[in-house]
Amino acid sequence: MMRLLSSAALPVLFGITFSASVLAEGTAAPATPAADPLAKLLNQIGTYSREEAAQNKAREARFLSDLNTQKRMLSDARAALKREQQLADSLKDRFDNNEQALTEREEELRLRVGNLGEMFGVVRQVANDLNTVLADSLTSVEIPERKADLNKLAEAKELPNIAELEALWFSLQQEMTINGAVSSFESVVIGADGKPQTRNVTRLGVFNAVDDSGYLAYDAELKQLQMLGRQPGAADMIPDWLNSNAAVAPFALDPSRGALLNLSLESPDLLERVQQGALVGYIIIGLGLIGLALAGWRLLVLGSIGRKVRQQLDNIDTASGDNPLGRVLASYRDLPQPLDVDVLEAKMDEAVLRELPALERGQTIIKLFAGIAPLLGLLGTVTGMIATFQAITNFGTGDPKLMASGISQALITTVLGLLAAIPLLLAHNWVASRSKALIQLLDEQSAGLIAQALESRANSANKTPKGN
Repeated sequence: MMRLLSSAALPVLFGITFSASVLAEGTAAPATPAADPLAKLLNQIGTYSREEAAQNKAREARFLSDLNTQKRMLSDARAALKREQQLADSLKDRFDNNEQALTEREEELRLRVGNLGEMFGVVRQVANDLNTVLADSLTSVEIPERKADLNKLAEAKELPNIAELEALWFSLQQEMTINGAVSSFESVVIGADGKPQTRNVTRLGVFNAVDDSGYLAYDAELKQLQMLGRQPGAADMIPDWLNSNAAVAPFALDPSRGALLNLSLESPDLLERVQQGALVGYIIIGLGLIGLALAGWRLLVLGSIGRKVRQQLDNIDTASGDNPLGRVLASYRDLPQPLDVDVLEAKMDEAVLRELPALERGQTIIKLFAGIAPLLGLLGTVTGMIATFQAITNFGTGDPKLMASGISQALITTVLGLLAAIPLLLAHNWVASRSKALIQLLDEQSAGLIAQALESRANSANKTPKGN
C-alpha cells in the first residue's frame, strides 16, 4: 500500500508542496527553519521509489537470467530429441534389416529341412504319447527312469539330433518288450498301515503286480505300489503260482489293469454288510442264532425221545420211565381195575397232557423270534430312512455317498429280518411236526389202551354165566 501511494501520489504531493511554498513566500518567512513534515514525507517517498526501482531492476535481472536458462534447457531438449530421433531411425533400419534377414533364413531353413519338418512333428507326437503311456504303466515301478528325455522331445522347438532319436527308439522298444514279460524285482510297497516296506514284487506284464501277501495296487500319481486293504478270493491262488515250477500254472489275472480288482474290492463282503445294519442288524442276527440254536436243541431232544418211544413200542409189555409212552403205560397199569369208561378216559388224557409241556417246549419262543425278526427289520428300515433324511437336511442331495449309509442300513436290516424269519419259521414247523407226531402217537396208544380195557371188560361180561 505504501509503495502504491509513493508512486501514484508523487505528482500530487509535489503540487501540494509547491503550493505550500508559494503561499509561504507570499506571507512572511519564518525567522528560523523548522522540521517540515511534508519534506520528511517527500524524502521517504523518494527512498521508497529508489528501493522499488532497485527491486524491479533485480527482478528484471533475475527474469533475464531465468530466460537464458530456459532457452538453454530448450536447446538441450531439442538436441536430445534430435539424437533420439536419429537413434529411432537407426533402430528401425536395423529392425527392417533383421526382418529381411530372418525371412531369408526361414526360407533357407525351409529349403534345407524339406521332409524333416514332418519327422519333427511325428517325433513330438510319439514322445508325448509314450510319456502319457508310461505315466500310467505298471512298468514305471520297475524302470522309473527312461533313456529318452520324453518331456524335452515333446516340447522341443527344434529338430532332434541322432542321439535323441536313438534314445526315443530304445525307450519304445524297451516298453514293448517288458509289456509282455513276467519279472521279479525289489520295490518299495506302501503297507496297509501306510508305512513303506521293501518287498519282492512280481510283475505280470502291465496287468497286475503281486507278492506273497496278494495283489498290489499301482498308484499312478505317486508311482508306487500299495497293499490292498482286503484281498479278493482269487488271491489264494497267488502263493501256489509263485512257488510253482511248472511251465503253466493257474492264475487269476485282471485284464483291465486293476480296474476290475478295485471294483470287486469296493463291493462289501458279508461282514461289512452285517456292519451296515448297525445295532438293529446285530439284534436280528442274535435272535436268529438263538432261535436256530433252540430249534436245533429241540430237534435233538425230540429225536432222542422218538428213539426211546420206538424202543418202547417194540417192548410194549414192559413200561419204561425214560420216555413219554412208557410213563403213559405205567399210569394206565397203576390205575385200579375196573374203572368206569369216563374215568379211564379222563385218567389217560391226564397222563398224555402231562407229557405235552416236555414235547412242546421251546416252540412258542421259536415262533415268537420268527415273528419279531421282520418287525426288527422294519424298525431298521425306518431308522435308516430317518438317518437318510437327516443327511439330506444337513448336506443336501449333492453327494449321494452321504445318504448311502442310511439307505444301506434300511435295506440290510430288512434283508436280515427276512433271512432270520424264514429259517426260524421252517425250524418251528419242523419242531412242531416232530412234536405233533409224538403227541399223536401217545394219543393213539392211549386210545388203544382204553379200547383194550373196554374189550377185556366186554369179554369178561360175556364169559360170566347168565344164571349168576
